[in-house]
Amino acid sequence: MAKTKPGKQAPVNLTGMPPSPADANRSAQAAAMVAIEPGDSLTTNQGLRISDNQNSLRAGTRGPTLLEDHILREKIMHFDHERIPERVVHARGAGAHGVFELTKSMSKFTKAGFLQDTKVTTPVFVRFSTVAGSRGSADTARDVRGFSVRFYTGEGNFDLVGNNVPVFFIQDAIKFPDLIHSVKPEPHNEIPQASSAHDTFWDFISMVPESTHTIMWAMSDRAIPRSFSMMEGFGVHTFRFVNATGKSCFVKFHWKPVLGVHSLVWDEAVKLAGKDADFHRRDLFEAIDKGQYPQWEFGVQIVPEEDEHKFDFDLLDATKLIPESMVPVQIIGKLTLNRNPDNYFAETEQVAFHPGHLVPGIDFSNDPLLQGRLFSYSDTQLSRLGSANFHEIPINRPIAAVDNNQRDGHMRQTIVKGRISYEPNTLGAGCPMQRPWELGGFVSHPEPMIGEKRRIRSETFADHFSQPALFWRSQSSWEQDHIVAAFCFELAKVEVPAVRERMVATLTQVDAVLAQRVADGLGMPVPKPPVGAENVPRTDKPEKDFALSMAKAKNTSIAGRKVAMLVANHVDSAAIAVMRKALEADGASVKVIAPRLGDIIGLDGKAIKVDHSLPTTSSVVFDAVFIPGGKQSVDALCADANAVLFVKEAYKHGKAIAAGDEGATLVSTAARSGGAADGTFRGPGVVTGSKKISDVFVKNFSVAIAKHRFPERPDIDAIIA
Repeated sequence: MAKTKPGKQAPVNLTGMPPSPADANRSAQAAAMVAIEPGDSLTTNQGLRISDNQNSLRAGTRGPTLLEDHILREKIMHFDHERIPERVVHARGAGAHGVFELTKSMSKFTKAGFLQDTKVTTPVFVRFSTVAGSRGSADTARDVRGFSVRFYTGEGNFDLVGNNVPVFFIQDAIKFPDLIHSVKPEPHNEIPQASSAHDTFWDFISMVPESTHTIMWAMSDRAIPRSFSMMEGFGVHTFRFVNATGKSCFVKFHWKPVLGVHSLVWDEAVKLAGKDADFHRRDLFEAIDKGQYPQWEFGVQIVPEEDEHKFDFDLLDATKLIPESMVPVQIIGKLTLNRNPDNYFAETEQVAFHPGHLVPGIDFSNDPLLQGRLFSYSDTQLSRLGSANFHEIPINRPIAAVDNNQRDGHMRQTIVKGRISYEPNTLGAGCPMQRPWELGGFVSHPEPMIGEKRRIRSETFADHFSQPALFWRSQSSWEQDHIVAAFCFELAKVEVPAVRERMVATLTQVDAVLAQRVADGLGMPVPKPPVGAENVPRTDKPEKDFALSMAKAKNTSIAGRKVAMLVANHVDSAAIAVMRKALEADGASVKVIAPRLGDIIGLDGKAIKVDHSLPTTSSVVFDAVFIPGGKQSVDALCADANAVLFVKEAYKHGKAIAAGDEGATLVSTAARSGGAADGTFRGPGVVTGSKKISDVFVKNFSVAIAKHRFPERPDIDAIIA
């Protein structure tokens, strides 16, 4: 070890580790600064000690967030600029163009032009995304999904920047950097990617009880959707509608998929991450390319302004939803995605959504999470897209005219003639000039404000467990099983026992059975509830809400479903032809899977083109499996380990399986391989038939596919796959 010169203090090695080779060329001072441990006082970047890091500065207990909150702005601004060049969150995404068709006029409630006339259609661009992962992560990670819609209206762009769950982890935007820092790969080793199953995330969640509701959604199958076209979308926040007379009401926005709400199961999601990391993006692109356009119904929950305080929760709290059993969703329109982007980077990557992009007739509430987002999105777009002129990128341009005095800036594209770049003026005849509300100008709703300027959280935000409990009670038994399994998987990855214990203690406040089952899965006793838990406000109304469960999801259509046909030489060609014609007529996609690529020969001597070989694909890519007859074909498949695994996995994941004639032999082989001693899969959703594929056989298979999955199969957990 090098000696320190007399009078010089040796630098303190703050890392606790031996010096690296790189330190040899550093000065003593520099070497000492290689790493520092956090101090005991939380400060701003200027060294100012922070007294409250939980709440933004607002005008009154339930009032709007103030622009003067320098601590919030510094924290959010630093967070906005932490990733170059990809998005800090929602980095991995897929997008598409489409149209919005209004089916019910909202003129009674809002002045917004695109919500007036049912004969007018509005062009849209939609981007779906995961939250935590990088651009190179897998589509099927357990995560909340972004669901953002841009309406290109005649009054300007309106961006509905939402998610596929209706609530969020935190109540105040000042905590957003903390939340995302906790779920991102841990800073000391950049591990794990696109996963919440690690210490820092659960350390944060277990210390922030307001996150409990959203974590229940995140541990459910909602966090691993089957496809973008089979997941709901939500505006999350409470917004305002304002009509032509200035009367205001509160509104929540919903997107309901026409194909119903369906999910993957965890084993599928894990395997898809390896088999096809682009599964969701590919599904969206191919569906649109084939003319199988994804569709969602657009709905609203409307609450009169005078009813703001009639609920047991606060409408301004983003960790709460309005149960549909209390305020039904009114369907007012339909969204159809009908065109893929021509260039991913130019469109999907460069689109810049912003919750502050409003049109007259739609306004904000004082939701403290929403208030912070209004600053964050502008700031992050400046960093990510490199210019204040990001609105001139083609995908971001409104169809409405743009006239203002902001002419300059990096990457300016529009050339505006004339001398005038200020307002008011006389040299340009006063143009461009302000427009009042009556002439289409935007006017903020004149909401009265009462209260002191303080960092404070309203007491009406204090109930953190009633709605998580409602969500749990509303799930079917198999959905509850999946939630328990997800908690056990995630928390088992946590290395610090105290974090696991604290999280399970939090779950005791949601439901005793849930906490017990998770504790049993982790091999630990149920911890005592946190101190003071008995004093936490809560209500158990309503008992259940039907909209929170996927068990009764719409399941009448097979449109967009992918069906695999397992074949080999000398397969029953007639069965393939009949089944393909019927399924494709109903909107399903059929692929022929064989031991190898090329052509196989059917019983009629004709060649059948193979779409995928068994070694290169998997059952997890498909929604259902059909095994046509033909003894030689089935015998070859029974001798192929990949084919046996294909059927076995499909059964384990609850998918519809149909076998014509000798095809049933492959099902029996898979059953024995999976551990069924009698060679039988006993659960529902397995359709068998005779040599001739009858209409009844086809119908039964189609109905089974439409049900999406049979999670009630009694022997699923025992299947070895």
